[in-house]
Amino acid sequence: MNDLDLRVYIGILATFITLLFAVFIFTVKSENKLSNRLFGMFLLLSSIEMSGFFIHDFVVTSLRVLMFKNTIYYLITPVFYFYVCSVCFSDFKFQKKHLWHLLPFLIGNIIMIPRFYIGGSEQMATISLDIIGTFEVVFMHISMHLQSIYYYVMSLVVLKQAKNIFYENHSGNRIQAYKWLYQIVVFWIVIFSIAAIKNVLKYSNVQDTIFSSSQVVLIFSILVVTCWYILKALNNPELFKGVDSQTKLTKDLLNEAEEKGENDEIIERLRLFMDTEKPYLNPSLSIRNLAQQMKIPSRELSIAINHDLKQHFFDFVNEYRIKNAMQLLTDKNQPKLTVLEILYEVGFNSKSSFNTAFKKYTNLTPTQYRKKERNS
Repeated sequence: MNDLDLRVYIGILATFITLLFAVFIFTVKSENKLSNRLFGMFLLLSSIEMSGFFIHDFVVTSLRVLMFKNTIYYLITPVFYFYVCSVCFSDFKFQKKHLWHLLPFLIGNIIMIPRFYIGGSEQMATISLDIIGTFEVVFMHISMHLQSIYYYVMSLVVLKQAKNIFYENHSGNRIQAYKWLYQIVVFWIVIFSIAAIKNVLKYSNVQDTIFSSSQVVLIFSILVVTCWYILKALNNPELFKGVDSQTKLTKDLLNEAEEKGENDEIIERLRLFMDTEKPYLNPSLSIRNLAQQMKIPSRELSIAINHDLKQHFFDFVNEYRIKNAMQLLTDKNQPKLTVLEILYEVGFNSKSSFNTAFKKYTNLTPTQYRKKERNS
């Protein structure tokens, strides 16, 4: 099997699987309808883009159709960015101001009109002799790469903002969703880099086998990353719920506060409440829930924890959960309690998040800690 055959077969497989996932995502019932539609659209556009790796080996495609298909890439990264926004922020909605994201797609097609879309047959024949050297194609490649850089950077900015809001206001294991999103953004940046190298090779005097090999690596990478992320999302749908983008960070609350001092009284009440009422046993405890239970403004509680105690709310709550777990792991009255039973009892609902938090606090896994304490 030569490089060309491998490119074609992997291209067909990747396009079929991506298209199949797109149909499934569009039709599956979920609370996150907007996120599903955006991710389905992203997969659909990606499958159209990937079809370019093999479609010309089976179908005679005109230059007009080819150029229009290529300009569809202008829509892929904005849709991916909107998907990240919809997952990170539960209140994300489309607004008229978002229409400007269509500009690259419109400009790219307008530039194609004179010679590619309405050009005569003689002009088209001349262009086809050196299509990659035309101004339109060079502009398309450069503008698409710049656009991709912009949207990937913006996706990372959105992720950082959402993660900060979550750490300061929530305590559940939904933080895992942001880690997965961050990983897939990084993966797409790697894939984008491979695509950039492929396009550089296109304009270089390299052997066809090297260029074909770069295409094989690219299409295979897209297939692996897409399958990995979809399986993550399907197996953990409850994690992809997002936070309220209007939630203010502690630094913003401090700027608005008239007095910026130590909240000793609130902290004392907080510690007593955590010890006696054990609100941390609620896996989805948020700073708003805790403030309501304590009957104090969530603004003051947020400043007390995230600023005065110099701890994120997420870490503050998990510390109480871990201390409780440490007691249960060494409780001689309940020696048969399993690690799984203990993690659910102290307020965690994920073994991975429990192990991560426990090791962060003790430098040991729960099993190692129990063994160490029993031996001593």
